[in-house]
Amino acid sequence: MSDYWTPAHRAVEHEDAETLARLLADGSDPDEVFSNMTLLTHAIDVEGDGSLQSGQALTVHTTAVLLAFGADPQLADPDGRTPMDMANHYGHDLAVKLLQAHISGRAAGNR
Repeated sequence: MSDYWTPAHRAVEHEDAETLARLLADGSDPDEVFSNMTLLTHAIDVEGDGSLQSGQALTVHTTAVLLAFGADPQLADPDGRTPMDMANHYGHDLAVKLLQAHISGRAAGNR
């Protein structure tokens, strides 16, 4: 199983923000798609599902790292799910706020 994910998706799966940041800084694509998920939809899924399973508070570390390294906050995965769809599905308010900030920032940059 350890070889199933790409290195960046493995870091997301384990919520290892440090390794993820290092991989992105070294040139990994922040919009990489693997196993029908973008890194961003995967991150929000892991954060949301992990919170549901553990009862712990939602985290936003890997989502924030991906957005900081330029992941497209509106890029849908191959199944058509956007990061916002995933965040809303889990009631992941922190991710929703981060996504909204990055979406509005991109819109402002495109004027």
